[in-house]
Amino acid sequence: MTTNLADALRLLLVTDDALLQGRDPLAVALAAVAGGVTAVQLRLKTIPDRDLLALARTMVARLPVPLFINDRLDIALIVGAAGVHLGPDDIAPAMARRIAPAGFVIGASVGSEAEIARGAAADYWGIGPLHPTRTKDDAGSALGPEGIAALIAKAAGRPCVAIGGIEPADVGAMRAIGCAGVAVVSGILRGGDVEEAARGFRAPFTFPLSPFPFHLSPLPPPHPPDVVDMLPVALREDVPAIAAGDEVEVRHIGG
Repeated sequence: MTTNLADALRLLLVTDDALLQGRDPLAVALAAVAGGVTAVQLRLKTIPDRDLLALARTMVARLPVPLFINDRLDIALIVGAAGVHLGPDDIAPAMARRIAPAGFVIGASVGSEAEIARGAAADYWGIGPLHPTRTKDDAGSALGPEGIAALIAKAAGRPCVAIGGIEPADVGAMRAIGCAGVAVVSGILRGGDVEEAARGFRAPFTFPLSPFPFHLSPLPPPHPPDVVDMLPVALREDVPAIAAGDEVEVRHIGG
């Protein structure tokens, strides 16, 4: 799975409420994929839970690349996303691993030596910020290329993506120090032409634009803690099949 996962993480779009400026997240993501984005992380902090669940369902069905859900393991599992990305204040990756089915990808934010142990149960690390950034208030101090490289050296072979103020000029340097790819927020979303902005980040890579292959696997009825019980009560009526114990297809990256 590591090789395929590294390929999928070459150019990761991370969505942002403020930068979307009212645009349809699905339309924006599809435009970014047309420009060369290889995976999308759905990170929306202000959207109501029910709307996030509905949007995530639609994006899983429509996007030709892996979708990772930020923070919300419950929603990622319910909608059959490729995986989840967990920050320092979210459920621990080790606990998420106990709940998630085989093939479900768990990413972790690692921005310091202190966060390495927590990230040990994750499949990939998001390391940063590379530069100072305004898109995440708790991102911490800028690491610079040297700090990114130092953490990659302790990743035990996991694919790592650099994040935090990434611009097209940074891509080559990040690849040179061992990053599988880069995670981009404002560099793609701040302008009106998302597809063209994504192409600027894709240019340093020499990989085809063909969709990344998915494999569908069933998620068995969840064991305690029950996945449905993880959802806010108001959302449980939206997933009656899962509440009844029916199988759910999980779209994930195969090895």
